[in-house]
Amino acid sequence: MTRDEQQSLPAGRSKEEVERLTQGIVAALKTVQDPEIPADIFELGLIYNIDITPEDVVYIDMTLTAPGCPVAGQIVEQVQSSVSLVPGVMAVIVKLVFEPPWDQSRMSDEARMTLDMW
Repeated sequence: MTRDEQQSLPAGRSKEEVERLTQGIVAALKTVQDPEIPADIFELGLIYNIDITPEDVVYIDMTLTAPGCPVAGQIVEQVQSSVSLVPGVMAVIVKLVFEPPWDQSRMSDEARMTLDMW
């Protein structure tokens, strides 16, 4: 592990612990479905950034498929609720961002297959 990698890890956590926590967070995000599109928000590419502080607070920057999404509040609540259940997470703060705007190029291959969008 390089010095930069060590400095970027939350205090008191090994690289493996951070990877395990991150995998748990991603797994939780994959349980949140977009109600208008039959795919989860992670595979749709709606999650822009995940940061874990030394205090185990998780900051998530996410977007929506459209800024005027009528269920935006519901999706944010689902993200907070799902991620807060991950062992080791003390709090979750979700920030909706619209720059850069979401487009279909952000979707994973899994989402493209699910939606038949090749």
